[in-house]
Amino acid sequence: MYSSPTALPEKSRAALSDELNRNLADGLDLQLQIKVAHWNVKGPHFAALHPLFESFAVALADRNDQVAERAVTLGGLARGTARQVVAASTLADYPADTTRDLDHVRLLADRFDKYLEGARRSRHAAEELGDDDTVDLMTQIVQELEKHAWFLRATIA
Repeated sequence: MYSSPTALPEKSRAALSDELNRNLADGLDLQLQIKVAHWNVKGPHFAALHPLFESFAVALADRNDQVAERAVTLGGLARGTARQVVAASTLADYPADTTRDLDHVRLLADRFDKYLEGARRSRHAAEELGDDDTVDLMTQIVQELEKHAWFLRATIA
């Protein structure tokens, strides 16, 4: 661990950095899966879904950056190479042949749900370790991604 401006003990910072890196792996994986859907979507809902998927990917890219920077602020390293993400992500792989609009919506909705499970776990870990700043970050992420998941679920309701 590197030095950190936070007053948390090094053991807590290390645990939080690991937790944030798990979240980062899922977030980067989800971001790329959203981009695959954005690039390949076809069907009657294309005009609505193509820009919606792009907005989700851009928003998640910003959140992934915040998660990585928080891990580094705590004195850890951000682990976000393609190989590190593949090794650590808990998300299911995205079917390469998917093109239909509502198929993409269903697949992404399931992956958003899985991502949110991990984000809530990270928030809980931060609560347990007394890191209010990481709790705040993860709460913001959960709120934003829940809204995105709701948009997807409302599309297939």
